[in-house]
Amino acid sequence: MIRPFALALCAALLCGTATAADITYYPVPPGTGPRDVAPATDGRVWFTAQRLGAVGLLDPLTGRAQLIPLGTGASPRALVVDPEGAAWVADPGLDALVRVDPEDLAVRTFPLKGTAAGTGLEGLAQDRNGDLWFTGQRGFFGCFRPASSSVHVWPAPGGPGPNGITVTPNGEVWYANETARHIGRIDPSTGHATLVDVPDAGASPRLIWSDSRGTLWVSEAGSGRLSRFDPLGETWSSWRIPGGNADAHALYVDEQERVWLSDYSANAILRFNPFSRLFASFPSNRPGAQVTQLAGRTGEVWGAESAQDRLVMIRY
Repeated sequence: MIRPFALALCAALLCGTATAADITYYPVPPGTGPRDVAPATDGRVWFTAQRLGAVGLLDPLTGRAQLIPLGTGASPRALVVDPEGAAWVADPGLDALVRVDPEDLAVRTFPLKGTAAGTGLEGLAQDRNGDLWFTGQRGFFGCFRPASSSVHVWPAPGGPGPNGITVTPNGEVWYANETARHIGRIDPSTGHATLVDVPDAGASPRLIWSDSRGTLWVSEAGSGRLSRFDPLGETWSSWRIPGGNADAHALYVDEQERVWLSDYSANAILRFNPFSRLFASFPSNRPGAQVTQLAGRTGEVWGAESAQDRLVMIRY
């Protein structure tokens, strides 16, 4: 049995005082290279085992993790869990979207065909209708409707680079294009994208996440900042990430509207309070953890330490 290692750790930055939080590490099979993580409502946690071409399922109560192979050539990346508890995966290796059943762990593959093929699947989000929105790094975004197994793909303005994607509570679909240095809102009925440039020409929006009010949070590559875009006022705000050499990657907004992000340079998960405008840092207890993605459920944030073959959970 794989047993978790728990550690209580918390440090404050920028004169902020962080409340205590429990950090627990869950080892996964060696060589897994976990990339995305998604906790389910039944208490289990899904993750993508990119290096092994599999999806993983962790039981935090026992620390036991099992792997479900997706097939020859699989290289799973983004991951979401639907209301039924099933895992949906964007897999550029299979050039397909994949569903893993939460009960019998059966794998069902939906290959992208015709004009939808070869998009370079990257980001994944699910809207309130159950439709899956995805980005393709080769310059595309699209929508898969599980009810009809239909796929629609559109060229992304600005070409290659679409990365993170999110759906707001009112159903708006937004994505970030790291290469073209803009974020975009997709019209679900037409596939037309309305683009919003980032204020700093040197910043590259990597991941994007909506809070409960539809405000968009963006982790930027190359700028050392966390940014926020208000679609209603069409205004940007940004905050310098502590440390002077930040390399922001993962991004998640919790139910208390606090923003979580990973910083490769600091080897830590950071929490930003938009009300006090203070950061708190939760460093890994191993070097070079490389937390690639974050997700959560009430009272917990989960990350994948890709370089350490572990999942990490912070209970707050």
